[in-house]
Amino acid sequence: MILGGHFDLNKKNENINKLSKIIQTDNFWTDIDQANKISSELNYLKKTVNHIESLKNKILNINDLLNLLQNSYDEEIEKEIEQLLLGIENEVNDLEIETLLNQKYDKLNCYLEIHPGAGGTESCDWADMLLRMYIRFCEKNNYKVEIVEKQKAEEAGIKSATLLIKGMFAYGYFKCEKGIHRLVRISPFDSNSRRHTSFASVLVTPEFDKTINLDIDEKDLKIDVYRSSGRGGQGVNTTDSAVRITHIPTKIVVTCQNERSQIKNKEFAMKLLKSKLYQKKLEEQEKKINKIKDINKNIDFGSQIRNYILEPYTLVKDLRSGYETTQATKVLDGDIKDFMVAMLKYVKK
Repeated sequence: MILGGHFDLNKKNENINKLSKIIQTDNFWTDIDQANKISSELNYLKKTVNHIESLKNKILNINDLLNLLQNSYDEEIEKEIEQLLLGIENEVNDLEIETLLNQKYDKLNCYLEIHPGAGGTESCDWADMLLRMYIRFCEKNNYKVEIVEKQKAEEAGIKSATLLIKGMFAYGYFKCEKGIHRLVRISPFDSNSRRHTSFASVLVTPEFDKTINLDIDEKDLKIDVYRSSGRGGQGVNTTDSAVRITHIPTKIVVTCQNERSQIKNKEFAMKLLKSKLYQKKLEEQEKKINKIKDINKNIDFGSQIRNYILEPYTLVKDLRSGYETTQATKVLDGDIKDFMVAMLKYVKK
């Protein structure tokens, strides 16, 4: 039963009491980031418990109505039961998603990077469309989003962008977006109005806890500073405040330009670099374990994952889960949760 097992109310209430006590301590707000995470976790648990309790009450109400119906048939009561059952089914489906978001790092915030593929202006514009799509998704689903860095392309679109997405299960949902996204459309940049195919890659990294044990040798870093082209006002745009850090052994590059201070941008970039290096370390360990266990995964998050076709017809299709919709405009306006859920269910199989 969906309301049991994973939804152990006693355990959830114990966690609520535990977090409530932590929040009441005098030094709780000393670490703002950690305090926000705990507050978010507490609010989520309370919401889930209230949801489950509400469903239980509705089920009890249905039982009472069924008893009435057995004693004396009433068409109105039968219709009421049907409506209640339909509502419960929808609510249970929503709760089921929580069972899919049970991996170790699913609850963490995440960094999302977008990079255009080959194709010049076309791909840069496509990368910018994806950036807007993810920001709109965050706005519609109560996720806080910060633009860590954004480099505009010469003619249109972007050369790259990095977002920090904050909220419960941010990584759990957005990890489903990692891979190559392909767009087919009539090019607005082609005077002959020909159909073009564009590619852009999306990378997703959890924002790991500050306590991760990872040492980085300063000798392995190449640090560049440059003039920011992002938000922040004239103070940002007229000083060399943006920071780019290259980890030479792995060739991982991170940038940050969302702060006026070069020092703060460097701190933020180092935080992102540590998260990416830690993720790489975990992925390498997982590959070794899977090799020992002789596990061959069918899902490759690094390959082409989704097609967005705007011409000669409209269709958005995920090539892994098989989920598709003809509502391409809505998808590009941020309605991508169904794709995420479909992918989570596919991985769970």
